[in-house]
Amino acid sequence: MIQITLPDGSQREFPGPVTVAEVAASIGTGLAKAALAGKIGQGEAARVVDTSYLIAQDSSLAIVTAKDADGLEVIRHSTAHLLAYAVKELFPDAQVTIGPVIENGFYYDFSYKRPFTPEDLVAIEKRMAELASKDEPVVRRVLPRDEAVAYFMGLGEHYKAEIIAGIPSNEDVSLYREGGFEDLCRGPHVPSTGRLKHFKLMKVAGAYWRGDHRNEMLQRIYGTAWASKDELQQYLTMLEEAEKRDHRRLGRELDLFHIDDHAPGVVFWHPKGWTVWQGVEQYMRQVYRDNGYQEVKGPQLLDKSLWEKTGHWDKYRENMFTTESEKRDYALKPMNCPGHILIFKQGIKSYRDLPLRYGEFGQCHRNEPTGGLHGIMRVRGFTQDDGHIFCTEDHVLAECTAYTALLQKVYQDFGFSSIIYKVATRPEQRIGSDESWDKAEQALMESLRASGCDFEIAPGDGAFYGPKIEYTLKDAIGRQWQCGTMQVDFSMPERLDAEYVGEDGARHRPVMLHRAIVGSLERFIGILIEEHAGALPAWLAPVQVAVLNITDAQAEYAQSVAKTLLNQGFRVDLDLRNEKITYKIREHSLQKLPYILVVGDKEKEAGAVAVRARGNKDLGVVSLDAFVERIAGDVASKA
Repeated sequence: MIQITLPDGSQREFPGPVTVAEVAASIGTGLAKAALAGKIGQGEAARVVDTSYLIAQDSSLAIVTAKDADGLEVIRHSTAHLLAYAVKELFPDAQVTIGPVIENGFYYDFSYKRPFTPEDLVAIEKRMAELASKDEPVVRRVLPRDEAVAYFMGLGEHYKAEIIAGIPSNEDVSLYREGGFEDLCRGPHVPSTGRLKHFKLMKVAGAYWRGDHRNEMLQRIYGTAWASKDELQQYLTMLEEAEKRDHRRLGRELDLFHIDDHAPGVVFWHPKGWTVWQGVEQYMRQVYRDNGYQEVKGPQLLDKSLWEKTGHWDKYRENMFTTESEKRDYALKPMNCPGHILIFKQGIKSYRDLPLRYGEFGQCHRNEPTGGLHGIMRVRGFTQDDGHIFCTEDHVLAECTAYTALLQKVYQDFGFSSIIYKVATRPEQRIGSDESWDKAEQALMESLRASGCDFEIAPGDGAFYGPKIEYTLKDAIGRQWQCGTMQVDFSMPERLDAEYVGEDGARHRPVMLHRAIVGSLERFIGILIEEHAGALPAWLAPVQVAVLNITDAQAEYAQSVAKTLLNQGFRVDLDLRNEKITYKIREHSLQKLPYILVVGDKEKEAGAVAVRARGNKDLGVVSLDAFVERIAGDVASKA
């Protein structure tokens, strides 16, 4: 007898080996129709299998449907194969390569004699729908490696044959067939193509074979797939909204910054953009002062030997910019941590000095690949609100807990209320003892519990020197942005010989906490621009108010209004151009200013201003003092 244990703890017995589909059918007809796959086992050892998978021993089993995250991945994986099937139907000479699942969708790379056009995408998507409507079974079979190589060579699929040839010769490989198309894949896949209903092809891009620029440039077709029509439509609507909010477009329209080929991956900040930058930096500088941080500044260029001691040279070398002078090798710093340890080491530190908190707006450089650069969100030169806390083991829990509360306050001030918490644990390639990793991971988890935060575990995603909490923001249209971090590090102080004198008079190693709240200021400003669709709150807006006269007769009064506001510390744009007032209002509205003040003869005589708020809201005529009180309240409350 085979005993199957279901997620609710109930058990079912079968006289012999049984498929996942048969188990689902034994539970109910509805579940049998909804089943996409099965999940065998529990915890990290669990694996997702086809509904045709034969269970030959007692097992735990969960039936996977479209409502499950695993089910959505199976749908997307299968839709990638459907894409390849359609391409081969329409373009028989195309060769297929790889087609993985990615966030929110999938892609498949093809080798073809000419570029695919937008019209081709329309035709491919239509063919996918036709193939899906046939509801053809998706059938798995297994071949010895060499036989599989010969099979795909016979089909003229040289890329696929090359992939299989890289598999050890003593291993079998699995293939999946749907109709006239068969592909290499580990699976699992949906039982039949009819389960694939809600998908859309998005775009074509170039991609080198195996990611190597020396190889052929392939064509990568991106697509998205969802469990329901509503989810697909919601995603497409979100993409439309994201396009409107794209920080690169808004950066140009609002004259905030630009990226130039003379300095790829580095930002040229324009006056308005630099005003936003300063708003973020000065706010964070006040956070430093209010929370016991001492601001420091380290050098940009550091000797190779330091990076060797920290482990960065071995683990991170390919991402570092290096140079040489007088037969010495140097690297532009990719992070600020080693410099802060060197500052800590100057002079004798006592346990009474701890916790010691350093903060730096440290400029870093990382050699990101050109294809990974993205506006100001992903750059090669960036500035971090970087902080390091040197403390004892006894301080770690309290420091981490206090930091989470501080981070929540900062994010709230910037307009974010939804935060996702993850604890990223030890990676395979790491430094330090298992004992120190145990302590560090436990401290981070306990600090989140103490803060009342639910959190997820991200296995293996920690830095090579320590685990970390990742703080991820959810923006106005549901996208997630990982910004803040808190890392517990026992290793780097050891490697760089940092010490303090303990209460017992002996020398001890401090624990080093690496923390950043906004992370890269460039990236965070990009996130802010997209979160607010360019309409930054009054306290951050590069221009907070524009003063517009209707005719030259009010020019002097408009100047006095602007001067009053400037003297109060507000950022003002005075527009005395000889243009129609409707034209001037429209121009300044497009700049998404919080307020526009219009002054005509009536306002001049009354010593008042006509106020228009962002969104074309007419707030009427008020005294200048009343307006100053209003905008001052906006700035103070960060509304």
